[in-house]
Amino acid sequence: MNFKSKLPNTSTSIFTVMSALAKQHNAINLSQGFPDFPSSKKLNDLVANAMNTGYNQYAPMAGNLDLRLAIAHKYELLYKSHYHPEKEITVTAGATQAIYTIISAFVNKNDEVIIFKPAYDSYQPAIEINGGKPIAVQLEAPNYKVNWDEVASKISSKTKMIIINSPHNPSGTIWSKEDMLQLQKLTNGTNIIVLSDEVYEHIVFDDAQHQSVCLFQDLKQRSFITASFGKTFHNTGWKIGYCCAPDYLMSEFRKVHQFNVFSVHHPSQKGIADYMQDSETYLGLNAFFQQKRDLFLKLISESRFKFQPSKGTYFQVLDYSEVTDEYDVDFAKRLTKEFKMASIPLSVFNDNGKDDKVLRFCFAKTDETLLQAAEIVNRI
Repeated sequence: MNFKSKLPNTSTSIFTVMSALAKQHNAINLSQGFPDFPSSKKLNDLVANAMNTGYNQYAPMAGNLDLRLAIAHKYELLYKSHYHPEKEITVTAGATQAIYTIISAFVNKNDEVIIFKPAYDSYQPAIEINGGKPIAVQLEAPNYKVNWDEVASKISSKTKMIIINSPHNPSGTIWSKEDMLQLQKLTNGTNIIVLSDEVYEHIVFDDAQHQSVCLFQDLKQRSFITASFGKTFHNTGWKIGYCCAPDYLMSEFRKVHQFNVFSVHHPSQKGIADYMQDSETYLGLNAFFQQKRDLFLKLISESRFKFQPSKGTYFQVLDYSEVTDEYDVDFAKRLTKEFKMASIPLSVFNDNGKDDKVLRFCFAKTDETLLQAAEIVNRI
């Protein structure tokens, strides 16, 4: 059959490649961002209880109402920001589905979407498959700070959307209040929609504060927030996320969502709603993951790798420029095959494959796994 691919230049995700390589060579997998420890038994029991008490048919299209109420309460508690649980919150099949649906709902042919690279790999294909044009702003290692003059120069009459991500995957950096104010200033008085990927909002270190778009009133009125329970509650395989937005934006989102997914796993939604009645289930994450970051960095402090401590997420970027001058993809594959440790090369997320000689390592692992990984890092 003859057909024209909508994504002719898209290959298998680097996450799939590296995880498969890790399995093939029996390597420690610090590549794909998932924990190697279980989700809470209490949460698992609450989901099982939801199954046993009848939550086994379709959830409402927008999501289980108890869960939407719990999400709304969280925003009031953390940010003093209100989202209407019936009109402004929708539960999704993970944050990636939310991101794809937002782009599908608003991006038309030849619309431009600004993305900051290194960028999570779902953004660009979603833009392209909807006929849009990604406009890259390359962030420079090792600080990955935004050059706002460059951003301003890339905004045009065709700019439909700006996608931001803080805490930032893959660099582990966070946006400051000043960054958010600059974004608010640049988009004020425009028709630009902001898609704020905030899946790591509860994983911010060293007493820093997550700067959500909902803290900035002008930004909030033009923005979607996407979030992930998989990242928050250590169960990425459940694929439960959500998004929040003003009702005039959310109503357009739901037009696409209802024909894309309609609704997601009902007992998981009910179990998470019950679990979230205790706010400590998400408030304690910063300290939990900072202990893991600090342990990993202490263990590799005498290695040949250079680093700036991650500011957020559960990823640490390591600079290997004093180890080898190999292309980062080649070095990552060699580490997996020869040293039995998998990581993620950052060039695949950069504009034109820019190679800064850095790899991303996931530290959402047991202390035992981190000890084993550090031993490998130290002998490279």
